[in-house]
Amino acid sequence: MALNLVRKIIAAHLEPGGSLPTAGGELGLKIDQTLTQDTTGVLVCLEFALMGLSRIKTRLTVNYADHNTLYVGFPNADDHRFLRTASRKYGMIYAPAAAGNCHQLHLENFGKPGATLLGADSHTPTCGGLGSLAIGAGGLSVAMATGGMPYYLTMPKVARVNLSGKLQGWASAKDVILHLLGRLTVKGGVGKVFEYAGPGVATLTVPERGIITNMGAELGATTSIFPSDEQTRAYLSAMGRPEDYIPLGPDAGAAYDEELEVDLSGIVPLIAKPHMPDNVVPVAELDGLAVDQVVIGSCTNSSYADLKLVADLLSGRQVNPATDVLVTPGSVMVLKLLAREGALEPLITSGARLLECACGPCTGNGGSPASGAVSVRTTNRNFVGRSGTRDAKVYLASPATAAMAALNGKITDPATWGQAPKTAELPPDAPHIRHLFVMPAENPGSVEILFGPNIAPLSPMLPPGEFIEGPVLIRVGDNITTDDIMPSGSAAMALRSNLPATAETTFSRVDPDFVKRAKANGRGVIAAGDNYGQGSAREHASLAPRFLGIQAVIAKSFARIHRANLLNFGILPLILENPADYELLEQGQKLRIPMKELKRGERMAVRMEGGQSVWVRNDLSEREYASVMAGGELSLAAARAKGA
Repeated sequence: MALNLVRKIIAAHLEPGGSLPTAGGELGLKIDQTLTQDTTGVLVCLEFALMGLSRIKTRLTVNYADHNTLYVGFPNADDHRFLRTASRKYGMIYAPAAAGNCHQLHLENFGKPGATLLGADSHTPTCGGLGSLAIGAGGLSVAMATGGMPYYLTMPKVARVNLSGKLQGWASAKDVILHLLGRLTVKGGVGKVFEYAGPGVATLTVPERGIITNMGAELGATTSIFPSDEQTRAYLSAMGRPEDYIPLGPDAGAAYDEELEVDLSGIVPLIAKPHMPDNVVPVAELDGLAVDQVVIGSCTNSSYADLKLVADLLSGRQVNPATDVLVTPGSVMVLKLLAREGALEPLITSGARLLECACGPCTGNGGSPASGAVSVRTTNRNFVGRSGTRDAKVYLASPATAAMAALNGKITDPATWGQAPKTAELPPDAPHIRHLFVMPAENPGSVEILFGPNIAPLSPMLPPGEFIEGPVLIRVGDNITTDDIMPSGSAAMALRSNLPATAETTFSRVDPDFVKRAKANGRGVIAAGDNYGQGSAREHASLAPRFLGIQAVIAKSFARIHRANLLNFGILPLILENPADYELLEQGQKLRIPMKELKRGERMAVRMEGGQSVWVRNDLSEREYASVMAGGELSLAAARAKGA
């Protein structure tokens, strides 16, 4: 049977006894590599230990310190010390603060064609740019995979994106994914993997492919992937890893569930307006819009080629004095390359601020815009408040668009930019930085894991009992993000290792009274619209509500990663059979969910105070049903770890 690339990799990684299901069936996937970053890694290590595990069972696990690199007080420094020592003891690699952002670093140093990668960060699909099946997931799922257990997911549909032509003029890889977002929306990839193919693929470098797969997360996709070809070989050779190359692509005549056509030669510079990545228009439509801040970097656009282009555009020129310009290289290797080639000088002398190699402004960790400011960013998300300034207006664009806005202090029509420079090629001898990584201890028994006072232990959750009952504690609309549930920003993110403290920030930017109301009631339910929980993989957006007594979420539909995180911590995701019943679930309405009537895949009535009912259904697998009835996957993880 001819297999597409996605199904080919899955078939080679099925759990023992597993078979390749059709789209919609559950599968267990063996994971080769896992990664975390510092806002998720501490909990992953705590969960790993809670399962009774002492050594990783993956081929590779890396903990990156890249989000919380601002040391204002002790919490972030303590977390990094914990991650360094826990990594050495458990057999993991630790990438220290300011070595780079996790996805750029993993692409450079560890990603492999044909490998399965599970990361506790939603932008893990970046490594799909070199032919890895790279999936973002919640921390507990990553902890279990690190302990040798399969990662369970619904078999996605595979959509073939046929690329033809070649990018012209100022159009870039960022514009390709913005084009798809504008065309398909942030829900357009739910339940799908995008597999790129066609003659246009050969025209894109691995870093360009990584931009596209990175922001495939904004489509809601399970992941995105490119074949491994001569571009992949050249990239891995430049990274000093030629032995990791294997050619890999779909079989001739392979079938796909869907097909899309994209002519690269017809792509123009695009920009996403506030406050969703799919609110896309041509840059030319915003000609003249004043820009207060420009941010160039993040895991989407911080490669050598991206920043070399910006340096060339800024060379001999000065940024607009009314526009703050921040530049964040994706890794120390990128920084070393820019320095070696004299490309740092034009960045610095132009008036741009050079930040450390980390995530930084993308997650509101420094670099927040002024009140009400317009910020043009090469990042991947422009959700309300994500920048750290709630009333800022964030636009997502390519490095070229951002650099031109920095120079002019406003967005300008690309037709006025002149001739586009040639994209810089990655030198064949890129200076890798693997010597900076902290490797596992040869004698793990000699390593003491160092805890700080901000790190709180976890404990399994209790089963739900005969009924889930309580009021609707909050009703929210469509496309609620994990940033809405659990805010980003330096202050909130410094609390991620302490569940009681981080729970205090739950829904704080949506409803400041939510936590007080939840504590007063002790338990309750969340009502939501479509695509509830889109965005990041942060499991805190499920763990903190559960800590506050949330036992169920009733929604029109759920985002993939968040649904899995809800189940991991024993929160029941229920789907409204009639979406119009959403209007009945007003805040304060008391509900009663009879757990004895919960049957897998069947409809049931949720009783409302006053005698009315709303009908809901579930799409639980057998494994997920057992998890819910036990109080969550965390309650079962130790037993499953013993059998792994």
